[in-house]
Amino acid sequence: MDDLVFFINRGLVGSLVIGSIYALGAVGVTLIFGILRFAHFAHGDMMTAGAFFTLILASVLSGLGVGGPLPLALLVLPLSMILTAGFAVGLDRLFYRPLRERGARPVVMVMASIGVALMLQGLIRLFAGTGSWSLALGAPKTIFRIPTGGRPIVVTEPQVALFLATAVLVTALHVFLTRSRLGVAMRAVADDPALARVTGIPISRVVAATWIIGGGLAAVAGTLLALDVELRPDLAYNLLLPIFAAAILGGIGQPYGAVAGGFVVGFAETLAVFNFSTLLRPLGAVLPAGWELPANLALVPNEYRLVVPFVILVAVLIYRPTGIFRGRVFA
Repeated sequence: MDDLVFFINRGLVGSLVIGSIYALGAVGVTLIFGILRFAHFAHGDMMTAGAFFTLILASVLSGLGVGGPLPLALLVLPLSMILTAGFAVGLDRLFYRPLRERGARPVVMVMASIGVALMLQGLIRLFAGTGSWSLALGAPKTIFRIPTGGRPIVVTEPQVALFLATAVLVTALHVFLTRSRLGVAMRAVADDPALARVTGIPISRVVAATWIIGGGLAAVAGTLLALDVELRPDLAYNLLLPIFAAAILGGIGQPYGAVAGGFVVGFAETLAVFNFSTLLRPLGAVLPAGWELPANLALVPNEYRLVVPFVILVAVLIYRPTGIFRGRVFA
């Protein structure tokens, strides 16, 4: 029983945590690609920037003596989402819109996004340094223990907030895309931009809404990830490949596919590095004399966990480039 609870703690809970992060990031990536037709490689750095906005706001409140039942990072998260959304719109107007107005090809936009990513990384290190910070600001992290009769299932407060935020935001996005006029307009632009323009859909509003949604989701993902671990200038750098793998697996341009792809990649990555010898220990008593289970039966060493989304990405591009929900071919 204890071995099964250990598997739930380290495997399933970990999969849900990282899958939620990937899902929130992949939704922003897939929306930007679906409407603007280019891969935004600076999205991970937008997540890091959103986490730093949260740190600044939470530090200001902490300095003013403000407190509450929840961590300050969670209390200021809505404002951080607004700031990150505005920051994303500013990036578009400063760097990407001039290129679109000149008729730049998608490959040029991709190169521009790589340049923006490098610029953001440099600016974050310039103003914040290269150290690490705690978004909890010294407050103890609340831990919830679910009794099982033996070893409890352990979930932390940031993880619970991440699960709830993912469920609420994905539901809200579904309602927005299916029930609001602007959401329907975004879907129309994603399907056929030329036809949408001819029918009078305000493309500029759709583009702004895309960046606002992408920036807001990036702030949530970056903040809750940093709250669960720690905030570093390269917080989301290594998440870019899994996020793109999730977006492509789900079907590029399909928000619902991005959510599904995020959880699939998260489960695959977490289970690949899980040490399954802990579950097989009861078999040690029935093994022949001189035989013993290996100390580590993980499919992939933890330091090579990025291999998993890379393999998924390559396999999807080769065998099903439209993804699970039959999105666009990534090109």
